[in-house]
Amino acid sequence: MTDRNADFGRELRRQRLAAGRTLTDLAAAVHYSKGHLSKIERGRKTPNRELAGLCDAALRTGGVLVALLSDTAAEPSWEMPVDRSDREWEVWHMQLSSAEGSWFKPMDRRELVAAGLASAIGSGIRQPITVGAESDTDAAPALEAFRELFDAYRKIGQSVAPGFLLPALIAQTYTLRELAVQAGSRQRPEILRLGSRYAEYVGWLTQESGDDSAALWWTRRAVDLAAAGGDESLAAYASVRHALVTLYRGKGDETVALARQARSAALPPRIRGLAAQREAQGHAINGDHASSLRCLDDARDLFAAAAVDDGAPVVGSTHLIDPASMITGWCLLDLGRPGEAADVLDRETARIPAHARRTQARYGTRRARAHATAGQIDHACALVRDLLPDLLTVSSATVIADLRQLARTLGRHPRNRSVQALGPELSVLLDGVHP
Repeated sequence: MTDRNADFGRELRRQRLAAGRTLTDLAAAVHYSKGHLSKIERGRKTPNRELAGLCDAALRTGGVLVALLSDTAAEPSWEMPVDRSDREWEVWHMQLSSAEGSWFKPMDRRELVAAGLASAIGSGIRQPITVGAESDTDAAPALEAFRELFDAYRKIGQSVAPGFLLPALIAQTYTLRELAVQAGSRQRPEILRLGSRYAEYVGWLTQESGDDSAALWWTRRAVDLAAAGGDESLAAYASVRHALVTLYRGKGDETVALARQARSAALPPRIRGLAAQREAQGHAINGDHASSLRCLDDARDLFAAAAVDDGAPVVGSTHLIDPASMITGWCLLDLGRPGEAADVLDRETARIPAHARRTQARYGTRRARAHATAGQIDHACALVRDLLPDLLTVSSATVIADLRQLARTLGRHPRNRSVQALGPELSVLLDGVHP
């Protein structure tokens, strides 16, 4: 027995008695066994975040139990120390090999010389981007083609594993950076801004492949490219992207703090709306129902105020008809209200386009989790079975994180026939091995 378990158990019992609920009543409300809850109250079992949220909601404690499991942390900063004199000479070294696998590595000039690659790269070492430089190069045709390619890549990214796209996207990002050096001063900012969107998308796919550190590195590259192109707003969105990393690590306080960095009135409404959504998710992790729903209301208003499409790539997901409503369903699950979450997610997942398989997998898994947590085990298993082709195809580390939570919920029902039938396929998927 640990002190933390004992403290949680005592508080759970105190709150349950204050609410006039028996163990039997509470067990029925949260879909955990009476015996399990009894052991939790006596400090003989370790509580988890899901159970704390469910008990908070059932007993109307305002997040007291979730707070007992939360680790406090100082306000984070996503900035990474960088020597800009080196970054000006940065070269992106990539190997494509069917025999040894493909890999990517950023290298500065000193690393390049030490590795003996300088002669191989040759003119690949470029001078820093100089905004005032002039050139006769007309980059308009290339820029238009890269813009069309970006939309195509995002569409392809909905139906393939990240590893298939990353080499091409990294190469295109580097090409845009180099093209900006050669372009005239009027075209250079637009090229750099488009390059920043490529880099941001690479960061997202890198996180999908399970490498959070590389995801933040690429987000930093996106910020640099955007700033060189006169777009300072992407630096704020970078904190929203970083908050997604902390969100999947279950760090509510860090997620809220990072998201708030992008809530400035000077920023475009869409970025502020995305930040409000992420802050809502952070509050939901912390069990703060009122703050979470308040941020979601802010997000709805900000999305409504967002400018009409001006032809530039849209920041954030493009496959949700009503993002704030979908994230409301997401948050309700973390807030211990799985039945309400299931109702919202049922409605919103039905509106996701059929070709958006990655988005289907993400929110479909969340939907299945909501139904399972609400005690609808057979239905949850049926939903997962329908999702299996998408889950195998998109190979998403973030979706798998949610799927592992779902597997733990289903694991509490080992005698259920639907769970038994789904078990082997789910195990294969979670182990990362295709049948």
